Amino acid sequence: MTKTITSPTDLVCEIKQKFVRVKEVRPDGLVCFEFAIAWPELFVDLMLPQSAFDDFCVRQQVTFLVD
Repeated sequence: MTKTITSPTDLVCEIKQKFVRVKEVRPDGLVCFEFAIAWPELFVDLMLPQSAFDDFCVRQQVTFLVD
């Protein structure tokens, strides 16, 4: 059954929650990962060098997800 949205409060999004799921660390040092804001099931795929990835995770205050 589909839920009908009846008010704007039904669409509350906690943008302070940020998630990372590491998919692969490549031999060339790039970290392939998924990054999500508010909903872990809605994400973008990103790649960063390890040091930039570490900095990104600290600055974004991410929660790490595991499969």
